[in-house]
Amino acid sequence: MEQYTSQASPELTNPDPTPKKTRRTSFWIDTLETIVMALVLFLAINAVSSRVRVENISMKPTLQPGYLLVVNKLAYKLGEPKHGDIVVFDFKGAGQEDYIKRIIGLPGDQVVVENGVVSVNGHPLTEPYIAELPRYSGSWSVPPDSYFVLGDNRNNSSDSHQWGYVSKNDIVGKAVFVYFPFDAIRSLVIPDLVQAAN
Repeated sequence: MEQYTSQASPELTNPDPTPKKTRRTSFWIDTLETIVMALVLFLAINAVSSRVRVENISMKPTLQPGYLLVVNKLAYKLGEPKHGDIVVFDFKGAGQEDYIKRIIGLPGDQVVVENGVVSVNGHPLTEPYIAELPRYSGSWSVPPDSYFVLGDNRNNSSDSHQWGYVSKNDIVGKAVFVYFPFDAIRSLVIPDLVQAAN
């Protein structure tokens, strides 16, 4: 009778020779690194931008209450404001409250509102974004390092036509786009209004 020898079974080996304690330590180190990286990224994003919620009606119809915006806080550290920019600024006269308005006049500009038309340095502006024509009139000479701002809801806005100018030092940043609600997502950057009027 023939005898057959079967192949010897290989010894069972531990598929993962790493001790459980070492694996657990490695997991916590990876987790901590991820948290630190996320925190650094969060701080970096906050250093250059902020998120702002629109709370009032002064910028209707462009910005409705509840809209969420991204504001570029470096915009005016790297460049200069221009006519038509929507800016967030610290209005000290209202208890450190932030306002959001549109820049109409730059330093040295002469702004005139008459018969429902806003003119800058003699150039009437084309403003399809406003709620209605302004029912007030006046003339303002913008001083150095200051800006003349108006809300798009001209007749329901507390702005430069009532309380004067915004200092450059009080500007937080430039509103660049709406990111919520999703059906309203869009850029807020437009060409310079005065250059467009020339």
